[in-house]
Amino acid sequence: MTTQRLLLLLLFSSAFFFLHPSSVAGESYARGPADSPLNSTDYIRTSCGTTLYPDVCYSSLSRYANAVQQNPGQLARVAIALSLSKAHRMASYISNLTRDAEYEANSRASSALHDCFSNVGDAVDEIRGSLKQMRQIGAAGSGEESFRFQMSNVQTWMSAALTDEETCTDGFEDVPDSPVKADVCDKVTDLKKFTSNALALVNNYANTGTP
Repeated sequence: MTTQRLLLLLLFSSAFFFLHPSSVAGESYARGPADSPLNSTDYIRTSCGTTLYPDVCYSSLSRYANAVQQNPGQLARVAIALSLSKAHRMASYISNLTRDAEYEANSRASSALHDCFSNVGDAVDEIRGSLKQMRQIGAAGSGEESFRFQMSNVQTWMSAALTDEETCTDGFEDVPDSPVKADVCDKVTDLKKFTSNALALVNNYANTGTP
């Protein structure tokens, strides 16, 4: 190889090295803009690490990385919206079960199911109120004091929703085991994970102190 060709090869290799920061020791991915999908996904993973159910949190929210970017408020809003969607589906599911003639014949089971429907319905209202409040945060003219007040409302409603969901499953403790009981409790337990994670992300956002 001629000296000139060797020099050109070395120059090309150097240029490739500096154009690809991932080759630097300690970096597992190339750094991009702050709102790149890759960095946003990492941000969601890190944020989900503060929740009680990080795997559920990350698997449900990572698909929204482009919308979330690295915004704690947007992450909390998306988490609440997902929780609301799950609660809506759960309320519809229980509503259909309450019309089951066989389940109606068991007074304890029927009572627990109707109470659960009422509790999940309350949770739907509370989560919906939380989402509505979250969408108002950051409106023109709102300052730090307004932010704290609005976030306090969101935290209160999300906590109440989680309590209502827990009350639903508690109501089945004295009900004889059955496939329906197991299915309802499993589904509500899954809903509680989404609500709990959303509340944790709401608390994280509240701690930032800025809309």
